[in-house]
Amino acid sequence: MFRAFSDEQTRTIVNLEQRYEVWMEACQQLAAMPYDLRIKTSKGRKYLYEITGRNGNGVSLGALDDDNLKRFEDFRNLKAGLKSRIETSVLSVDESCAMYRALRLPLLASQAGDILRRADERGMLGSNLLVVGTNAIPAYQLESNGFLVGIPDETDDFDLAWAANKRPEEGAKPVWSLLKAVDSTYTMNTERQFQARNAKAYEVELLVAPSKLDMLDRLDVPKPVPLPEQEWLLLGRPLSRVVVCRDGKPARLYVPDPRYFALHKLWMSRQAKRNPNKRGKDQKQGHLLLDTVRDAMPHYPLNEEFGASLPDELMTDFEKWCRGSGRVSVA
Repeated sequence: MFRAFSDEQTRTIVNLEQRYEVWMEACQQLAAMPYDLRIKTSKGRKYLYEITGRNGNGVSLGALDDDNLKRFEDFRNLKAGLKSRIETSVLSVDESCAMYRALRLPLLASQAGDILRRADERGMLGSNLLVVGTNAIPAYQLESNGFLVGIPDETDDFDLAWAANKRPEEGAKPVWSLLKAVDSTYTMNTERQFQARNAKAYEVELLVAPSKLDMLDRLDVPKPVPLPEQEWLLLGRPLSRVVVCRDGKPARLYVPDPRYFALHKLWMSRQAKRNPNKRGKDQKQGHLLLDTVRDAMPHYPLNEEFGASLPDELMTDFEKWCRGSGRVSVA
């Protein structure tokens, strides 16, 4: 059920990661800058203003003295330089994306990619957000350097977990701000307040572990219900991989440690509250991913030390898998 990538596929993945990093670094720096700085004249005197949006509104930074003039010139030069870097680097990113698709490497839903790129631009991936649903599977395939043949790897919804270690500013609403920046048609599902939907019925669900609930802005939307099992997806060593979406654009996936993700899937497959139509998929994903971790991810050992660190709720599935797999890695 595992088929290793070819040398050409592996080279393409490496090139894409490197080119994406250069491009996204410039995008992040540009996004962190003020919207604009402008010089305005009032009553015969010139002032420097920081513009806060397209409407042209802004706040005064004081009279245009030598310091403010230098600040204005530095801003314009830096902004022009970043835009030039982005225009240049995006060409090489597009080239890698085209090659990636031509080689039929694992793809991600376009709607998920739109959210992830904007989140990455804002520095929210890893620090604030984890991809915890089926859309995480392409990242595990890239990490293992091969296809997980037959594993379900895409759905019509998108599961994100809040993983921040500090609370945002009061009223910042980082998740809602992110979704509305991607698509203004997103609205909260009043019947399932942990979910947002856009005009095309694409669903985004926000999940949270009890330990992270206080790290959410109380005004943010969607409003997740704390789930104890989400704590397991915060354990171990999360990983980050760059994938290509079905629209040919790149996105970074930041996902949980594959061992805990797989065991969480197996645990979910045994829960009566779980949708019966999803239990079979959960079980298949969990078993295939654990087998792949054992055979192709030695840097994520499935040894006795790992087993001893597991929460009690996951031990049943781990022990059952160990008996069925015939061996456990001791790397």
